[in-house]
Amino acid sequence: MYAEPIFLQPVFKDRIWGGTKLRETFGYQIPSETTGECWGISAHTNGPSTILNGPLKGLTLDEAWQKHRGLFAGQEGDDFPLLVKILDAKTDLSVQVHPDDEYAQRVEHEAFGKTECWYIIDCEEESELVYGHHAKSKDEFQAMVDNGQWDKLLRKIKIQPGDFVYVPNGTIHAIGAGTMILETQQSSDVTYRVYDYDRKDDQGNTRDLHIKQSIEVAMIPHEDAHFQPVENKQGDLTVKKLIKESYFTVYHWALNGTAQALENPMYLLVSVLDGEGEIETQNGTSSFKKGDHFIVPSTVKKFSLKGNASFITSHSS
Repeated sequence: MYAEPIFLQPVFKDRIWGGTKLRETFGYQIPSETTGECWGISAHTNGPSTILNGPLKGLTLDEAWQKHRGLFAGQEGDDFPLLVKILDAKTDLSVQVHPDDEYAQRVEHEAFGKTECWYIIDCEEESELVYGHHAKSKDEFQAMVDNGQWDKLLRKIKIQPGDFVYVPNGTIHAIGAGTMILETQQSSDVTYRVYDYDRKDDQGNTRDLHIKQSIEVAMIPHEDAHFQPVENKQGDLTVKKLIKESYFTVYHWALNGTAQALENPMYLLVSVLDGEGEIETQNGTSSFKKGDHFIVPSTVKKFSLKGNASFITSHSS
């Protein structure tokens, strides 16, 4: 029986808004000075992670999903459902929106729409996100876009490190400059840009906007999602359930010592935000450190942790 954590090699993405903090903060070997995204746990065709250890070493996560479904609780579906990223926004991301499953499948032939959530790893003082808008109808939304009334249209919220933001499909949103987040999302790469600050790429071209699609999929009027984090202790591990919704359940874990006989809910996605330590399963002990991404497969029913570290963990709901 396969009973050890599955460590993954991230995939990095150059972005017009990216920088170098993925290297400075996590020690990653990034491909450029404008690296915006680390796809830490991904089976998406646009950037699948590669397994680094064990009998499946060298396979992509998608290949493991297709060939070894028993590691993932036998979950059904052609596509691995979740994608975990770390984003470094040196400058503002475009204002954007994502579709639901039905629209993504019908229009984009993508397996999933995109509901996501963000844990704020770091941000500058007085940082803001675009989250929602002030239009009361699609006609009012279109009129504000046509007239370039972005300050009137877009709703902004203040953030600080440690904040958690839930972004259901249909939510108008944008990550602001100087912000680093860990994003847990459905495994989708469909994004519709509403506004991109009229900036140009290195070829002098503006990026495409998708106003028609954005208005079709956007939540109008905007409504905030409501959720209540719940915290408990398991040994020296503080577990905060940040959200449980229809696509994923996401936690923040803070380890300061030892936590034994932790139950694995199905298969657990783990990203190490800080610190280091060891995970022990029935097959032995593996070390982890800041910046590591791994999966505890469903064949590991219980495991123990030792060290001082913080994590974002998640699983399908």
